[in-house]
Amino acid sequence: MRISKIEICQMPVKLLEPFVISLGSFESANNVVVVIRTDSGLTGFGECSPFLPINGESMETCLVIGKYLAKMLIGQDPTDIQFAAQRMDRVIYGNSSIKSAFDMALYDLASQVAGLPLFAYLGGKNDKELVTDYTVSLDDSQKMAADALLIKERGFQAIKVKLGESCEKDVERIRLIRAAVGTEIPLRIDANQGWDPHTAIATLQALEPFHIQHCEEPIPRWNFMELPTIRKQSPIPIMADESCSDHHDAKRLIELGACDLLNIKLGKSSGIFNALKIIQLAEEAGLLLQVGGFLESRLGFTAAAHLALVSENIRYCDFDTPLMFTEDPVYGGITYDHKGVVSLPDSIGLGATVEEDYLAKLKKVVVG
Repeated sequence: MRISKIEICQMPVKLLEPFVISLGSFESANNVVVVIRTDSGLTGFGECSPFLPINGESMETCLVIGKYLAKMLIGQDPTDIQFAAQRMDRVIYGNSSIKSAFDMALYDLASQVAGLPLFAYLGGKNDKELVTDYTVSLDDSQKMAADALLIKERGFQAIKVKLGESCEKDVERIRLIRAAVGTEIPLRIDANQGWDPHTAIATLQALEPFHIQHCEEPIPRWNFMELPTIRKQSPIPIMADESCSDHHDAKRLIELGACDLLNIKLGKSSGIFNALKIIQLAEEAGLLLQVGGFLESRLGFTAAAHLALVSENIRYCDFDTPLMFTEDPVYGGITYDHKGVVSLPDSIGLGATVEEDYLAKLKKVVVG
């Protein structure tokens, strides 16, 4: 079996309301779908959600770079994923987002050939409950408290709160949110690199009474050498996100003792191939993991859900953004219940596709 044709498609989807973090405000999920077709008739699907302030990619750059990657893969065996990963890195440095979409489609094909659901192909078992949190965007404190209460009333079992401004404003946000939702529901916070080290320590210490489960990426990722100090002085566990893109970053952070947890996103790691290496390192170090994402649809988060079944060290899921879309072009894949429980079908391969009629309407580049 050989790769005969590859389509790289822009798939923007408007959000129900703006998604706001310390790095900016986003009104649409500007995603890219990669479709890899083979001479045997099998088709693999992958998706990425390029994020300019985090991975330096956009829908437009993904089409340009994707064409280079596709030309290299035409005629290759899609089940030789190590070869494909190495060749993609030889073609161009970085560009982890678009590489992750190719990687996902290749794993979809490889698991189809093996006749297994993707999680089983990766060595996992569908034997644990996956529960997503739901995110409160950065806003004024009263609006955030009202949004958090609505999330609780909808039945979600954990709330993620975007922070990253001043200590005073962020503590007030959490104070009002706790007053609104009570003390029982877990709160997780994400500064998205918004604090400097001094502000991070002051804010984390001030938030101790509010029973925060963990804090993602408190300071700019380039300043990761300060994370061990922050971790030692923080009463709240520190989760590395933007500072942990691939397995090389994970190894560095573990050796530094920089964090308590790691957050895996396929769009940071260049896909499943490197994400599995992060998982192995975390298991060896005894670190817990979260699997999250950017603004992918249910297609991309279906792959994330398969990955979340690979290791007992993966304890947290951040799969909420498809619930923020104004439309859902995905067929199959994960489903959500009213409590944020994510169900993954046992179908062969990834188990999620984009409808052909929908694909036909998208702007695309075709190779092969």
